[in-house]
Amino acid sequence: MSVAQRINEIKNELPASTRLLAVSKFHPAEAIMEAYEAGQRLFAESHVQELMRKQEQLPSDIEWHFIGHLQSNKVKYIVPFISLIHSVDTEKLLEVINAQAQKCDRVIPCLLEIHVAQEETKYGFDFSSAKELLESGRLGALKNVSVVGIMGMSSVTDDVSQIKREFASLSAFYHSMKESVMPQFRELSMGMSGDYHIAIEEGSTMVRLGTTIFGERQY
Repeated sequence: MSVAQRINEIKNELPASTRLLAVSKFHPAEAIMEAYEAGQRLFAESHVQELMRKQEQLPSDIEWHFIGHLQSNKVKYIVPFISLIHSVDTEKLLEVINAQAQKCDRVIPCLLEIHVAQEETKYGFDFSSAKELLESGRLGALKNVSVVGIMGMSSVTDDVSQIKREFASLSAFYHSMKESVMPQFRELSMGMSGDYHIAIEEGSTMVRLGTTIFGERQY
């Protein structure tokens, strides 16, 4: 099946409330162009250098998202063009993004990454620290970032009930914050190739799919 056929198949099964983010990391520009020609415009990368290279090579109407662990010293390279940063895992990083965005006269939409998975290697806020930040009013001083939702990853497990619990906890937190202090929340980014059907059931507004679209990565 071609990239275009896979994209059309996935889009046909997504509810109207869920958008498809094509994770193009480690895939060549030709594969991205195939997806682009099938109408896909939202693409995600997780390495700054690869993202910059592709952003220069590929059509200017692509909406680039950053989903990897973002180092503070590399923020300045992506703020001129990035559409959404999914992986804000500390308040300090948010401050750096704000400072760099100010230089470009941009307001950068960001998601707080929440750590719900069992693996120790995942980055992110826990629910209590994210809640404290969102309720504190400190975000009001950061005029060049806009926190528009949260992102999370489930545990790597075959236990469907555990994945469902983790996504449900992210969804409950998202809706609680949206109703109480963050009416501007609009993105609940959760679900990847192995678990996106469960994420959709739990209310994901954006699924991040790589292998499902492009096949196995060429490292």
